[in-house]
Amino acid sequence: MAKLPSPVLDAWKKRSDPAILATVDTEGVPNAIYVTYVRIVDDEMVIVADNYFDKTKKNILAGSVGSLLFITSDKESYQLKGAIEYQTDGPLFESMKSWNGPDHPGHAAAVIRVEEAYSGATRLL
Repeated sequence: MAKLPSPVLDAWKKRSDPAILATVDTEGVPNAIYVTYVRIVDDEMVIVADNYFDKTKKNILAGSVGSLLFITSDKESYQLKGAIEYQTDGPLFESMKSWNGPDHPGHAAAVIRVEEAYSGATRLL
């Protein structure tokens, strides 16, 4: 796991909602969803709140890697890729519960351990 480069962290501060989280099932069929409750943690991980996952949860539990795509207010796109863990307790789960919307269930924290980062087609990590 590597530290996110400063261009990604700077872009994150200008992120427009929602982001898009993509996973794949065991047959390689992609699934993409919009996510709004998402945070960068320790410059290495991204946490996405599972409020209403269905296929996404199944894919993560089956070992899917993930891709989080976001766009800035300047219309620049960034993509973060890595392994995903599904956590229903512990400090990362508790962190998610502290910032997740009060009207949302927050079933789990989907933790992406970022291995690659892109600005458009340019690899940054």
